[in-house]
Amino acid sequence: MKHQVNILAVTEDTHETRVLVTEKPDGFDFSPGQATNVALAKENWKDESRPFTMTSLPTDPCLQFTIKTYPERDGVTDEMRDIQAGDQLLLEDPWGAIQYEGPGLFIAGGAGVTPFLAIFRDLHRKGQLFGNVLLYSNEKSEDAIAAGELKTMLGKDCHFFVTDEEHPQYDSRRIDRERLAQHLEQFSSPKVYLCGPPSMMEAITETLKDLGIEDDNLITEDLNS
Repeated sequence: MKHQVNILAVTEDTHETRVLVTEKPDGFDFSPGQATNVALAKENWKDESRPFTMTSLPTDPCLQFTIKTYPERDGVTDEMRDIQAGDQLLLEDPWGAIQYEGPGLFIAGGAGVTPFLAIFRDLHRKGQLFGNVLLYSNEKSEDAIAAGELKTMLGKDCHFFVTDEEHPQYDSRRIDRERLAQHLEQFSSPKVYLCGPPSMMEAITETLKDLGIEDDNLITEDLNS
């Protein structure tokens, strides 16, 4: 089922990321971490849907989407760079496998942090965030979505990585086997949540399995748009 909603507000999170607040359709129920297919309600774009996570909470009166744009792709997300309040979106019913199953290690690359952002906001509001650890990788520090909020919520359990620059507060390398093993040691039987670009997910999934993480404890989804 498709729902047409008005965009109520548009703000900027990073130089490439837009935060859209929209109307919430009646009966649009979802769990933190779930996504929906989104299309622009504009001529020539209505059939070009892409998956985006709701970064609002299920109890909020409006929906929020935190969308990283990719100008080099000349597609839907690039078109969203110029979207404004008053424009409209087409939403499908919620879906998605990433839902919270207990404390664990969250690993995100780029826009893959958005389902985790919704989960962390929900847990933070409930006072249940303790015991979760985030490893979040981007090319540069300026690309990190909701960096200040994540650091405020998670404190010392929030770890930023950058792969294309040296940064005094970020780990300037990829999330490698050594780092994964180090953080997995904090858990007796960890749940591992993974979301990011396909190449990153493939490499990290292989390493996690080599480190003994079983399929039942790996919660993952490719939301690359």
